This record gives sequence, structure tokens and C-alpha cells, in this order.
Amino acid sequence: MEPKDGPISLAITGASGSAYALRLLECLIGAGRNVYLMISQAGQIVLKMESDLELPAQPAEAQKIVAQRFNAAEGQLQVFGRQQWMAPVASGSNPPAAMVVCPCTTGSLSAIACGASNDLIERSADVMLKERRKLILVVRETPFSEIHLENMLKLARMGAVILPANPGFYNNPESVDDIVDFMVARVLDHLGVENALLPRWGG
Repeated sequence: MEPKDGPISLAITGASGSAYALRLLECLIGAGRNVYLMISQAGQIVLKMESDLELPAQPAEAQKIVAQRFNAAEGQLQVFGRQQWMAPVASGSNPPAAMVVCPCTTGSLSAIACGASNDLIERSADVMLKERRKLILVVRETPFSEIHLENMLKLARMGAVILPANPGFYNNPESVDDIVDFMVARVLDHLGVENALLPRWGG
């Protein structure tokens, strides 16, 4: 159950499953954690398709909308642009406590695995790996190709947590929200953020 302190980076990429990201963001804000938020261009498109959240391209404007939606305290949420290289997440001298890419496309997976660092999301993940900080990748794709599996194995060997969006059903979910909460609870567990979203096995 770590890390317990420091900001958490959340990167939303263009895989289907934006409900996981929005619920995770809601829980992190509700738990009082500071959040650095990054959204890829494809992530913005999928957010618009799968939710009622349409965000402008300007990070400052997006930050206002997201902060208001989730009742974030002043300064609790910061949204960074894709080429905002002066953001703290871009350097190992000021890394967050942990980073989650949720959902994580297989394209993002590939870029992170090879250290591409073409945008702030990829660079942030590269920083987490080199600084030996927690990096959680909520990969959302099916089926996996050999390329995907090799990239996941490569990153797992580097210390990343590969946490595919594969919800369990032993808790007898009654709604889509219950299914989403299953996955979000698993992410929060790995972040060391206490939650009661999921009945515990054997509890």
C-alpha cells in the first residue's frame, strides 16, 4: 500500500474506458490527493464520445471545468498540455509519487516501452521508470497481439504495474458503475489510497 504522500499523475489516453479514468479522478480528489492530469488528443475525443465531458484544448480552461465537476480544492488539480515541457512531471528532479495511465492505449504502451517521450504523457512515464517510481498502466485492448504482450512484459520487468481493465464479477455487480468501481478499487489499492469501492475477498 504505497505511495501514501505526494501528488499523483493521471494520464488519459484514447482507449475506450474513459469511465475508469473519470471515476479514478473523482476518488483521488475525494481522498484529498493532489492530481496532475494529462489528456491525449485521442483521449479528449473518447471522453466526448463516452461521457458528457467535452474539454477544450487549452489546459487552463480544461482545468477549470474538471476542478468544478469534481469539487477540487484550490490548487488540488493541475492540468498540463501535451507539449508543456516545464511541467513538474517532465523532470526527475520533481516527479510525482505515482503515475497512472488510465485507460492506456497499446500505442501509448508501445511508446512508453521504447522511451519515445514524444509528448508529456510519454515523457512523464519515462521519468517514473528511470526514477523507480510507481507507474500503473491500465491497458484496455482485446485481444492482445504478440507485440502488446511483449511490450507489457518489457515494462513489467522495468517495474511498471500492468493492470489491464479486466474487472472481476465475484462481487455480483448490479450496474456498470459497480464494474467500473471494481477496476478503480484495484488501481487505488496499488496507489495506497484507502477506499471502500469493492467488497474484499473473504471479508
